[in-house]
Amino acid sequence: MTFQRARSDEQREIRRRTVLDTAAAMLEEMPVADLSLNELSRRVGLAKSNVLRYFDSREDVLLELMGAVVQGWLTELSGDLATAVDPALPPTARAEQLSGALARSLAAHRTLCDLLGAQGGVLERNVGVEVVRQHKRRTLTQLTAAADLLRRHLPELGDAAEEFCFHAMVLAGALAPYSSPPPGVRAAYEAEPALAVLHRELPDSLGSAIRTLLLGAVPRG
Repeated sequence: MTFQRARSDEQREIRRRTVLDTAAAMLEEMPVADLSLNELSRRVGLAKSNVLRYFDSREDVLLELMGAVVQGWLTELSGDLATAVDPALPPTARAEQLSGALARSLAAHRTLCDLLGAQGGVLERNVGVEVVRQHKRRTLTQLTAAADLLRRHLPELGDAAEEFCFHAMVLAGALAPYSSPPPGVRAAYEAEPALAVLHRELPDSLGSAIRTLLLGAVPRG
C-alpha cells in the first residue's frame, strides 16, 4: 500500500487511522517490544519520516492505540459483568463473581495486557508533554468509566473503585509476560520441570490476584 501526500483533514485522519490499524494488527503477531517504527512504516506503505508527520514517535502510536483498545474492552466488559454478576447475592458473593469476570476479560485481551505492561516503563518515555497530557486525560476518563461500571454491580466498593481498577490493570500488565515466557525460559522449564511452578497461566494468576485485591477493597459488615 502506498499513499499520496495527505492534503485535507479527512485524508490526514485516514492516514492516522491506517497507522493505528496496522499497529493493532502487528500486535496480534508480536509483543510491544518487537514492534518497530521501521516495520510499521513499511507495512503502512509510508516512509518513516511521513509516519512521523502524524505521530511523534512509535510510543505515541501505541499510546493512542491503547486508548482505543481500552475503550473497546470497556464496552465488552459491560456485557460480561451484566451476565456474570447476580444482583440478588450478598456483597462478598458478587465480589467473587465480579473478580472472576474481570480477570477472564482482561486475560482474553492479550494486546491490552501487553500495552498495560509497557505503559509506564516504555510507552511514556519517548513522547512530548502534550501527547502525555492527552493520554493521561483519556486514561483518567476511562478509569472513571471502569470504576462506575464496577460500582453498578458492586456499589459497596464506593470511592475505592477507582484505585481498585487502577491496580487491577497494573496487575494485568505485570502478570501477562509470565504466562507467555520466551523460548529460553520455556526450554528451562522443560529441562527442569520443578521450575515450571513459576509459569502461571494468565487467567489463573490474574484471577487469584484480582480476587484478593477486590475482596480486600469491599467493606465488611
